[in-house]
Amino acid sequence: MRSLFSLGGYTAFSLLCVLTFAAPSAQAGLFGSDEKESVRQEAAPPANAPRSFADLSETLLPAVVNISSTTKVSQPSGEMPEMPEFPEGSPFNEFFKDFMERHGQGGMGQGQALPSTSLGSGFVIDAKKGLIVTNNHVIKDADEIRVIFNDDETLDAELVGTDDKTDLAVLKVDPSKRKLAEVPFGNSDVMRVGDWVVAIGNPFGLGGTVTAGIISARQRDIHSGPYDDFIQTDASINRGNSGGPMFNLKGEVIGINTAIYSPSGGSVGIGFAIPSDLAKPVINQIVEFGRTRRGWLGVKIQTITEEIAESMGLDETGGALVASVTADGPADKAKMMQGDVIVEFNGHKLSTMRQLPRIVAETPVGEKVPVKVIRDGKEKIISVVVGELEKAEDEGLLVGSKDNSVDPKGGKASELDGTGVVVSAITPSMREMYSIPDSVDGLVVTKVDARSDAAMKGLVVGDVILEINQVPVVAVDEAQEQIEEIMADKSAKKTVLLLVDNQGRGDVRFVALKLSDKKTDSKKK
Repeated sequence: MRSLFSLGGYTAFSLLCVLTFAAPSAQAGLFGSDEKESVRQEAAPPANAPRSFADLSETLLPAVVNISSTTKVSQPSGEMPEMPEFPEGSPFNEFFKDFMERHGQGGMGQGQALPSTSLGSGFVIDAKKGLIVTNNHVIKDADEIRVIFNDDETLDAELVGTDDKTDLAVLKVDPSKRKLAEVPFGNSDVMRVGDWVVAIGNPFGLGGTVTAGIISARQRDIHSGPYDDFIQTDASINRGNSGGPMFNLKGEVIGINTAIYSPSGGSVGIGFAIPSDLAKPVINQIVEFGRTRRGWLGVKIQTITEEIAESMGLDETGGALVASVTADGPADKAKMMQGDVIVEFNGHKLSTMRQLPRIVAETPVGEKVPVKVIRDGKEKIISVVVGELEKAEDEGLLVGSKDNSVDPKGGKASELDGTGVVVSAITPSMREMYSIPDSVDGLVVTKVDARSDAAMKGLVVGDVILEINQVPVVAVDEAQEQIEEIMADKSAKKTVLLLVDNQGRGDVRFVALKLSDKKTDSKKK
């Protein structure tokens, strides 16, 4: 089980039993039968809560398996120390001679391959084909994978395919060697906070273990990948539960347990599962193609903050702001532009930026879809042919953005009024000093006031300002003109929108800065 705090090996743990003894009371006769019945009713579970999970567990346990994977780790080779010299006939002489003969060749100094074993969980999704789902990190780099069923029978498994972005893997066992039980997927999107869930897995290698709890939260982003959308639960899941199923009360898999939040490595009531609706298309692609085939748009996006919305004249912060467009990608070919705000993709309205990557990924490759964007305050529909993410990765198309550079006009370094930022035109010496590629043009930041809003927003020396208020700038005078327009507009709030390249590395983002009312004099540097 991946832990957000501790990923170390199994640690010793204590089993604590708390026993409560009820002492005879001299006043027991004060309570009549009505009072006892009232106490029993009050202690009973809520009307919608199950009195027992026994029947459900008995049905599901045969389909849940333990995963044991073995990886051969080569021991670092090293030279054996020379044999010490002892007097002829000494018993130590014969002892060390025998030791060196046994261990000197193919022994400790020759880089032995030592087995490393990982334990996790999984579940059967297709009994006829022998398909089993688990986490990628459970079987990653494994040389041997074995599946252990609830009756302790063990079968060798082969790897069908994996996906490290969602941490999923599909295995296959020979279905002719035993009768398999399978479990169906359910709809995770209809699950609500507070709904009962049951988790089954292999915590700490103990074997099939059933725990129950509720859904504590949904759509959790734990920063483990681009498609984070986890279900949070208080059902006890620990290391070894990785890859195990989370069920609703119908016995349907609505989540795959994958991570815990714990300072100790054990359960503290905060666990995370991959929603079934996110996992199903990934698993289907792995089964069909042996790998994933995700949709790809070819843009870098960012969240629209209130300040960015204000500076762009937007009424709300929903949607995804296009920070850069990948050259020759689907968005570039469809004439999508840097600064566009994507508010709808293929009929799906975007209330947050995080929704877009998953929606695009689940769109079939090659499909032509409508994308609604806001450009210059007006809605525009763009037709995009969705590309394939994995193919783009293999071809190296994800590196870099479209080159919209123009010739620099030069200019001296000075402070942009109200920003606390000193900028300079990019000269050959500036490119060399800050390692700025020839393809990047704009104004290089040479100083940032530590007390300014720019410093709070993460601007640092070496950053390159590409645009101000969505207007390209390559000369200090051009930048000052944009700032002065904002300062002169009495009706506008004093916020300026910068498009910044992180130290010329191609990592582009929009930054909205609050302008100070105090106008500063330009300072030559």
